Amino acid sequence: GFAFPAMDLARDTLGRMARQSGVAGAALFNSHHFGQAGYHVEKLAGQGLVAIVMGNSPQAMAPWGGSKGVFGTNPIAFAAPRKHEPPLVIDLSLSRVARGKVILAAKEGRQIPEGWALDKDGNPTTDPKAALEGTMVPMGGAKGAALALMVEILSAALTGANFGFEAGSFLTPEGSSPKVGQFLLALDADPLSGGSFSDRFEVLMRAILAQDGTRLPGTSRIGKRKIAAEQGIVLSENLRHEIEMLEVKIS
Repeated sequence: GFAFPAMDLARDTLGRMARQSGVAGAALFNSHHFGQAGYHVEKLAGQGLVAIVMGNSPQAMAPWGGSKGVFGTNPIAFAAPRKHEPPLVIDLSLSRVARGKVILAAKEGRQIPEGWALDKDGNPTTDPKAALEGTMVPMGGAKGAALALMVEILSAALTGANFGFEAGSFLTPEGSSPKVGQFLLALDADPLSGGSFSDRFEVLMRAILAQDGTRLPGTSRIGKRKIAAEQGIVLSENLRHEIEMLEVKIS
């Protein structure tokens, strides 16, 4: 199924439920790519809620020590509201880099840095096409692979969705539907913290920003969003051509 209407419904429903019960969760299954994970939790943080979302994806990473894909890159995102600033949003895939960067490199004919991916035989590669036939390197080594397993359990086993190694591809029209899953959790921080969350959260933010050279996660995203709103979105020549070809096919 198309993930976005389901995520919209889940967010709207959880926003109401979390204020009634303090904690509310939604499980999505038979799903597809749900876009930028941080978008969904940022919407909940805009309602004054703390939120976590995670989703599994078609196989792209091997278990630690293995060479065959079992997990997806399995994104996870967290957001929390701030008093007078945009919400804090942490959004990451559990591979060392997002697989989309490898896909883009393949489309543009560029090599990728060593350490991003392995070929189908488990050897390091800088060829993006070999990387797409192989596996992504997990963020943080064995710890990243363990986190990918956690996301696989919560977003697939818990929801009744396909595991990454059972899912069809996001990238091609051939084969079966992915039927992956997502898990979304919303928390009303005030009753859980006795009303102290906002103040305590800001103490932590100030402690981080008090050090020279530090910045909060998502700061660059906010800056790029502002630039895009003012100047528009810049597309690469290859992507522009791809969109034009799609428009020709549709017309």
